[in-house]
Amino acid sequence: MSKDKCILYFIWIVTGVLLYKFIPRNKLRQGILVMFSKQCISWFFGLLVVEKGLIKYPVRLFKKSNKMSFTFEYFIYPAFCAIFNLNYPENRNKFIKFVYYLFHVGLITCGEVLAERYTNIIKYVKWKWYWSFLTLGMTNYLSRLFYKWFFKDEFEAEPPN
Repeated sequence: MSKDKCILYFIWIVTGVLLYKFIPRNKLRQGILVMFSKQCISWFFGLLVVEKGLIKYPVRLFKKSNKMSFTFEYFIYPAFCAIFNLNYPENRNKFIKFVYYLFHVGLITCGEVLAERYTNIIKYVKWKWYWSFLTLGMTNYLSRLFYKWFFKDEFEAEPPN
């Protein structure tokens, strides 16, 4: 097995552990919905980017599906988005919320840049790190809007901290 496939398996394990640690059991239903909604959004953008030849995924775990990375588009990004949404500092000031966004999007972007630079898991063809940062920020924002809309009754019922 190649070094890159070992890294992908390791990423799956670490992401699974993070989901277990940061998704409260009483919010598992919300976490699953956020992951599914993020998968829909990232499927569209990921397929567009790969088919336009902007990014390549030379090493993938599931080569038979399409040219996208199943690991990133269907597991990593959605998992981190669920953690992002379910731990969002709802009752904090705008600066804290902004820093929270920057932290989450920056963390994933940094991981992607490291993977691009040191592995064959992802290769930027006509892509730059800031496009990932912007699209991840936008898709996290869209998923946040959807999450708040879908669970609006629960948001209205929660007393402020």
